[in-house]
Amino acid sequence: MIKIKRFTVIFSIFTATLVASATDVQIVTSSPEAQWVDNGKVELSSFDNSVSYDVMVTKYTAQTMQGFGGCFNELGGQALKKLGKHERQRVLNALFGAEEGLNFTVCRTPVGANDFATEWYSYDETPGDFELKKFSIKHDKKYLIPYIKWALELNPNLKIWASPWSAPQWLKTNGHYANRADAINKLDPSKEVPTGTDQMILEPEYLTTYSKYLSRYVTEYKKEGIDIYMLQFQNEPYTFNIWPNCSWTPGAIIDFIGNYLGPEFEASHPGVELWLGTLNTNRFDHVVTMLSDSKMKRYIKGVGLQWEGKDIVDKIFEKYPHLPIIQTENECGNGDNNWAAAEYTYSLMKKYIGGGAGLYMYFNMVLGDECRSSWGWKQNAMVVVDTKKNKATLTPEYYAMKHVSRYVQPGAKRLVTMGDDNNLMAFENSDGSRVVVVYNPSEKGRKMTISLGCDEVMNLEMKPKSFNTLVITK
Repeated sequence: MIKIKRFTVIFSIFTATLVASATDVQIVTSSPEAQWVDNGKVELSSFDNSVSYDVMVTKYTAQTMQGFGGCFNELGGQALKKLGKHERQRVLNALFGAEEGLNFTVCRTPVGANDFATEWYSYDETPGDFELKKFSIKHDKKYLIPYIKWALELNPNLKIWASPWSAPQWLKTNGHYANRADAINKLDPSKEVPTGTDQMILEPEYLTTYSKYLSRYVTEYKKEGIDIYMLQFQNEPYTFNIWPNCSWTPGAIIDFIGNYLGPEFEASHPGVELWLGTLNTNRFDHVVTMLSDSKMKRYIKGVGLQWEGKDIVDKIFEKYPHLPIIQTENECGNGDNNWAAAEYTYSLMKKYIGGGAGLYMYFNMVLGDECRSSWGWKQNAMVVVDTKKNKATLTPEYYAMKHVSRYVQPGAKRLVTMGDDNNLMAFENSDGSRVVVVYNPSEKGRKMTISLGCDEVMNLEMKPKSFNTLVITK
């Protein structure tokens, strides 16, 4: 509990805005027993300087939110294609609908195969084709491009960014899409390329070709009516695993972006942003080294983090307040799709957003049946398609996302809070409405008081294990 007599704070990276009195507070609740229940209005009381409250939502703002989204994975598109038209549209509305759905506004797509592709492929597997004469996105036209276009039909303003998991095999030192050996990928163990080494061939001819390969991808997708607004050079350059990937060292990253990718995109796609990511490392010193390079940093418009990146999001936010940060992939689970997974996803949202990220992204929006990748890893999804019954199910993580994404609009500001509750997030939208999301992790119900500055006070009674979203309007 906090007792508030006077609140004075100076944050170098926060700005103050005026907060008007609340006139209406609506609450939506989800628990294991019942999801997305409209519980009407919340009781309000007047602020009392002599009374202690659990949490105070201040008038101080932190980062600007870009929104929420997920990744267009090929196996998700395959599962959706197996559904009947009516059921598929229900799923798409649930993901991209602004009124009843998740209100997703920014989504990611892979450049070539990722770990949830139907198989390994790239857009040019012809060794020595430095002029990219054999480049083709034909493979994407079966599942991936239709999936993206279905989303764009619902939300033409949906912003899409891209990242490769692997370059074409002939551009890599071991001639293989993976860097860790396994029976499923048939990589010779002697050709493994662990984290901390470079899997790309770093000769100028190869790096030039790869920068043009990524540029060509943007061009070909534009021909399909899909505008890529931002590119991150590599998914998880610090990974060592059996599916499509590629390890890079900071020195190679600096060289590639500063001397090849940056100049190529400046010339061919000046409107497409280049971001440093997706970084799956907690080596803050590596991030500082890369962002200190004068040649590379002139091209970098933001930083994308996932997995181990959660440990340094606050450090990056503090040191580089001019650079937006996004979380690029949630931690994917093991196919349980249960309430515990929803709890963990919410904790990750709180960690990244609380640390300064302005966008949170789920990885597998949709998966079919067993939720298993082509490389044998079962993961969680927000929507699971039963291809035998032609039916889709919304999982608990869907509702954990919806409690935040449905109401927090692009352009919203995160509001700084005071108190001892680590399960609460607060935002102010551009229209002046405020959104408070709080999770009760207890097996018991909980009463909670939330002060809206030195203004009104919300008095909550939360169910056990429940997500609660409060929408405050003038």
